[in-house]
Amino acid sequence: MLKDMIGKYYFEQNYNCAETILRAGNEYYGLGLHDRDMILVAAYGAGIQCGNTCGAVLAAAGILSMKYVEAKAHESADIKAVGTNLIRKFNMRYGSTLCKDIKAQSFKPEYRCLKTVETACDILEEVLDEYEKSRS
Repeated sequence: MLKDMIGKYYFEQNYNCAETILRAGNEYYGLGLHDRDMILVAAYGAGIQCGNTCGAVLAAAGILSMKYVEAKAHESADIKAVGTNLIRKFNMRYGSTLCKDIKAQSFKPEYRCLKTVETACDILEEVLDEYEKSRS
């Protein structure tokens, strides 16, 4: 499971929520990203550093992009469906995709946003599983 891989990034290497999701996803799904590529999502942590869209949501969307977009999003038959489902599931779980709203429900000082990162992993895997099954 994807969430089994987050401890080494979130706690051992002290990455933020977005960095953790992307690094674990890169390893788990074999996305072929390099260390330098993953810096792209560093600013997404803490809701783009200002409580806006949750970095875990944004990084999960990035993983969907890496899996389903070859060159351009508007040329992908898959990205809209999986992206929409990802956001729908976050809204169902938290009532929002905003960090400030999610943090109010799941942040614990001793674990920071671990629960949100775990939930993002679960939601991402669920979205991917449902979509792949629908294509079979």
